[in-house]
Amino acid sequence: MPPRDTTSQEDMQTVHKDERFDMRFPSYLGFWKRSVPGLDEYPRFDMFDEPHTKRKVQILKDHPEIQELYGYDTNTVWITLATVCVQMTLAYIFGRVLTNWNWTMVIVAYTVGGSFSTQIGIIFHEFTHNLCAATTLQNRWVGNVANIPLLVPLAQSFRRYHLEHHTYQGVYGYDPDLPLEWELRLIGNDPIKKFLWLIIYGVMYIGRGLAQQKQLSRWELYNWAWSVACDVAIYKFCGLRGIIYLVISVLLGFGLHPGAAHFIQEHYTFRDGQETYSYYGSGNYFWLNIGYHNEHHDFPLVPWTKLPDVKRIAPEYYDGLAYHTSWCAVLYMFITSSLLAPQSRVVRTLDAHRYARKNLKVPTTEQIKELEPTKAEFVTRLKLAADMAMEKSRARKIAKLE
Repeated sequence: MPPRDTTSQEDMQTVHKDERFDMRFPSYLGFWKRSVPGLDEYPRFDMFDEPHTKRKVQILKDHPEIQELYGYDTNTVWITLATVCVQMTLAYIFGRVLTNWNWTMVIVAYTVGGSFSTQIGIIFHEFTHNLCAATTLQNRWVGNVANIPLLVPLAQSFRRYHLEHHTYQGVYGYDPDLPLEWELRLIGNDPIKKFLWLIIYGVMYIGRGLAQQKQLSRWELYNWAWSVACDVAIYKFCGLRGIIYLVISVLLGFGLHPGAAHFIQEHYTFRDGQETYSYYGSGNYFWLNIGYHNEHHDFPLVPWTKLPDVKRIAPEYYDGLAYHTSWCAVLYMFITSSLLAPQSRVVRTLDAHRYARKNLKVPTTEQIKELEPTKAEFVTRLKLAADMAMEKSRARKIAKLE
């Protein structure tokens, strides 16, 4: 889904003329207005870098004690073992014991298996950032063990592509979290298509990584060998029905399931200027605080058990951000609202990302005091530039339709 705005170094220098500091401080929310299906054809284009790296620097100037939260939490290892044991036990029960309980198996696969499958995805998230154990090797094996009930070798590929998502958030062609262009065209803003798209969202998430056509890494090959061996063992001990139970758990869990709603909650734009959203609801208790997504992107070295402490320590940076309190409401809004569609994202070119990251610095406390009198003027100019880019994009769409 390439942004239909192209940027050169000259464009960057024109938009950011006379700027030495990133004038989005202190929250680093953007000046853009979200993409509106029907009026806009593509995601909104931004001429700044992603906000989290700079907001982290800004927060640490005021709250250096947050660095004391960095580290890992081995409780995740025990949660991983318990999750795998539950799924393997249920696979054995439905594969070898309750062999005629077909609808019961489907119901349990959605309610229990789907919940644990999505929890495994969150364990992947933790091991990816080395938040489960002391060494990278240990974390990789936490991921491999967690991968067992999913059958398909996903752990090490998730690690690879998720780290790229953090590095290139919103950068077209580099962020594997962004919908592909054909997804935008095919799904559009049709509620039925959006509903079906959410059902297969887990499959699409894998497909976006494959679309980058990168050669498998050594650890991805290890993951394949490990998964094949585990799948053979599961088939031997749990039978074909046990395999079917696990497949249904994965497909339903990563589809239209509350535990998978965070995929929509995290970066689909519900408000102008804000591209990342947290969820502060009861689901965080089971799904390992995955809802604290702004806090996580700002401080990816903080394990899930301590993410609420980030918000508690620096409330002035998070209380003003829009957030969600219900994953079911997120899914309902996305399907039924005419203002939300797969295009409801913000994107940037690699040049825009690199230029803003390199040339627009985070101001110190003293510099903020000096910049405050002139900030309003800069903000007005930048919002005007963003609005002009938006109007040009909409005009091109209208011209194409005529």
